[in-house]
Amino acid sequence: MNAIWTIARKELSDSFRNRWLVAISLVFATLALGIAWFGAAASGQVGYASTPATIASLASLGIFLIPLIALLLAYDAIVGEEEGGTLLLLMTYPLSKSQLLLGKFLGHGLTLALATLIGFGVAGIAIALLVEDVAIGALAVAMGRFIGSTILLGWGFIALAYLVSVRVSEKPVAAGMALAIWFFFVLIFDLMLLGTLVASEGKFNPDLLPWLLMLNPTDIYRLLNIVAFGDSAQLSGVLSLGSDLPIGAGGLWLGLILWCAIPLAGALLLFRNRRI
Repeated sequence: MNAIWTIARKELSDSFRNRWLVAISLVFATLALGIAWFGAAASGQVGYASTPATIASLASLGIFLIPLIALLLAYDAIVGEEEGGTLLLLMTYPLSKSQLLLGKFLGHGLTLALATLIGFGVAGIAIALLVEDVAIGALAVAMGRFIGSTILLGWGFIALAYLVSVRVSEKPVAAGMALAIWFFFVLIFDLMLLGTLVASEGKFNPDLLPWLLMLNPTDIYRLLNIVAFGDSAQLSGVLSLGSDLPIGAGGLWLGLILWCAIPLAGALLLFRNRRI
């Protein structure tokens, strides 16, 4: 455990030194405050609309931003060390491959978690202080759920980035594959699912359709932050299938956790079998 924490501290220190933590926190805080006050501008209103509407808007933004930041943060975790000639040096220390990978994951995960907590936490505090008649308790619960699910979503994509990083041998290839992962889960998956629905002309198994959303962590994330308010009317497009999922919020939380654990386990297995 000491070896894992040592690697994690090194990654966290690098994030401070490279201004990653500060930059991500500022981006999150700025966007969250902008959405809170100007998210309803399209309907002719300026100001804080409501907590459910704000969280839904933040979640819609999060599915684009969080996976991209997580992938950029971690895609070169292993392949970058190998190209830089430091991976072989690290393996000469009393350090196993599993400890190295878990330490890096912990460091990157803490970087993203701190940035998320600081950025969105500042926005939540600003809303509580500046908006009149806002329900502080409901806001705290909603922001806590949103921040927690955002951290899990980011960790899931960090784990996916590790899968890429331990599989390839060149950083440009890793960067390309990370971008492909982002495109698939954020943009292409829902289009494929919608195309399947249209092409099947209603013949596709209706009991299976809602479960297909669990194959995409970004859909789980959006469902979790919308369904929690009990407002299924906000579910549109393929997300409307989520209203038929029989698992509730607990199952959605479990889905996000599995999206962190399974890719990380796969990366560990591949890294152990990788020749250095």
